[in-house]
Amino acid sequence: MTEKLIYGIQQIGIGVKNADEAFKWYATRLGADALIFDDNNEATYMAKYMGGKPRNKRALLGLNMQGGGGYEIWQYLDREPSAPKKEFQLGDLGIHFPCIKTKNITATFNRLKVLNENIISEICTEPNGSKSFYVKDPYQNILKIKEFNSWYANNKFDVGGIFGAVIGVSNIANALPLYSDVLGYDKVVYDKTGVFKDLAALKNGNKKFRRILLTHSKKRVGGFCNLFGESEIELIEAIDTKPNTIFEDRYWGDLGYIHLCFDIKNMEKLSQECKAKGFPFQVISAESFDMGDANGHWGYIEDCDGTLIEFIETHKVPLIKKLGININLKNRNPKKPLPNWMIKGMNLKRVKKFK
Repeated sequence: MTEKLIYGIQQIGIGVKNADEAFKWYATRLGADALIFDDNNEATYMAKYMGGKPRNKRALLGLNMQGGGGYEIWQYLDREPSAPKKEFQLGDLGIHFPCIKTKNITATFNRLKVLNENIISEICTEPNGSKSFYVKDPYQNILKIKEFNSWYANNKFDVGGIFGAVIGVSNIANALPLYSDVLGYDKVVYDKTGVFKDLAALKNGNKKFRRILLTHSKKRVGGFCNLFGESEIELIEAIDTKPNTIFEDRYWGDLGYIHLCFDIKNMEKLSQECKAKGFPFQVISAESFDMGDANGHWGYIEDCDGTLIEFIETHKVPLIKKLGININLKNRNPKKPLPNWMIKGMNLKRVKKFK
């Protein structure tokens, strides 16, 4: 195989203080109750982003089986994670928030309101006419809940998984070679500059920004493409304010959104392309790396402002651990999606009861 393939957004990494508590919230509030892996060991490869040495950690991946990316909930076990030194404001450099798909935005808004979740905006209209609102999780991370019409399955829950992210950059023109060319978000939904009503509820939201919403013109193919589905990236650039760097003087794995991860095929080709575009890999694992019960080949690059983007070439995902039944992707046709029965088998990993 000579080309690289990007199957979709696999997950967003979230640094937390208590992984069990966080998984329960994302499972019960956002339907991400399929526990794909639970990895408890020493993180070695990311030492350059963790004070120069390996750290003990726990990482859990929760997926919403209606489709979309999941949440890698990441907890230090040998140090107290640091909170941001400055309160987040719109336009800061780094991952602002994930975008979570909803079938019925009014139903989702009302459900979270009844649950006394921290809803921080009313339902608003975005520049392309879609509806959205903002909510904070219990750890002060902002999430955007947004209408989106791309679903893998219907289990009658009102929200699915992650279908996009909003990322603050210092210069959109400098960022596009990565997000548009390498990641394939080559279709512009809108590119607008001004003051936006749908941002008003966020800190700094009454300032002037340039916003560009990107999606992919080509349908994703292969592997988990049907589960992850269509996706989009919005880049936002502050025009008349000076942004802070969200992870300045903090470690990867500290509190907040630590990376955005894409499921891919052909790590070697991708590595060559990233280097040619000026985004060389900063970290890359062994070709076959165990992630708890799962296995794959992964690596990280930085965007033009140091935001970490992860790529995982998935080799194995366990279905029934006790019986040794796994989803093995390593020798499959890379452009052929996994059969529905195999993906639906991951429903066996859903956690139905919580303490």
